[in-house]
Amino acid sequence: MTIRNAEVLVTSPGRNFVTLRITTEDGVVGLGDATVNGRELATVAYLREHVVPLLIGKDEHNIEDMWQFLYRGAYWRRGPITMAAIAAVDIALWDIKAKIANLPLYQLLGGASRIGALAYGHASGSDNESLFTSIRNHVDEGFKAIRVQTGVPGLGQIYGVATDQRPGERYDYEPAKRLPLPAEENWDTRAYLRHIPSVFAAVREEFGPELILLHDGHHRMTPNQAASLGKSLEPYDLFWLEDCTPGENQEGLRRVRSQTTTPLAIGEVFNSIHDYQTLITEQLIDYVRSAVTHTGGITALRKLMDFAAIYQIKSGFHGPTDISPVGQAAQLHLGMAIHNFGIQEYMKHSPETLEVFKTSYTFTDGLLHPGNNPGLGVDYNEELAKSYDYTPAYLPVNRLLDGTVHDW
Repeated sequence: MTIRNAEVLVTSPGRNFVTLRITTEDGVVGLGDATVNGRELATVAYLREHVVPLLIGKDEHNIEDMWQFLYRGAYWRRGPITMAAIAAVDIALWDIKAKIANLPLYQLLGGASRIGALAYGHASGSDNESLFTSIRNHVDEGFKAIRVQTGVPGLGQIYGVATDQRPGERYDYEPAKRLPLPAEENWDTRAYLRHIPSVFAAVREEFGPELILLHDGHHRMTPNQAASLGKSLEPYDLFWLEDCTPGENQEGLRRVRSQTTTPLAIGEVFNSIHDYQTLITEQLIDYVRSAVTHTGGITALRKLMDFAAIYQIKSGFHGPTDISPVGQAAQLHLGMAIHNFGIQEYMKHSPETLEVFKTSYTFTDGLLHPGNNPGLGVDYNEELAKSYDYTPAYLPVNRLLDGTVHDW
């Protein structure tokens, strides 16, 4: 069997998504996710101009060989665009292989290691009252683990804080704005560090010790600031503190690790196993935050997690709504199979997105399951997808109060 066709599909049902569809000579179809938020057309060009011509006529079963061919053969390795393109091919080929076997993908990856994947949702509010409403909404939906983000007095719109929810209302946070230029937000780290511990104290007082709580610092602190925050949050038993300082400065995590026992998660902007080498071998983190979509696919991320397992480091795969349902399904299948699964981020896609991407995964009593349909369990409604034209969208830019550009 060989690959007959490969198409790059772009749609925008609320967010922009890039999907690779590979079809074999026997008509078996596989889907892969290549979405890079805010740079979608870069992956479209990379796939259409440089990858698709290499796929036609290749044996779709040789997944490892294809991965090495696309990674080593290009010479210019790594980076988000290259690795997302490789991931799209890899995911689609695994989808095809599982469909030919007539098995859900996780069965080909070793079978189920658990009954479901613990998932965490996103709750936020401009103040404690609205935050509590958002948390209650998530608890009512069945979440056992919740990421908590909050407004900071004196600042306007900041990362992770959606419009205040009403009881029973869906959490809906879309940071990528459809504007000709990125929106700009203001930031004050000292104000944030003063405010956040009191928020978690209030959340614990209101919701008790059993609810699993997470928090995302989104790369905004120096190592010393991150260490201070981690220490101040220890009484509130966080599942993790995410992206407390930019991960590129891997030595900085040594400072954080030496000062706090709060578990650390990092890596959503990483693209390969090499980005983690120091962090894993020195056990400077507890959770790997990479997504299947941005880290070279199932083949690469499984190897990364096998490496992490030696050091008792677990998965926490990146799963916001700019990971398409195809990418989310792929990492759910991987999460079901690996032994060192930790938790899965689960930000529900819009109803429009879920009409374009028909999924078989389910969420029950705090756990996600990829379903038992052959392959990934995701179908693409091409006719409906065509009605959602691509629209450029940018993530915000962050500035300190004096105007200096800061990490968003």
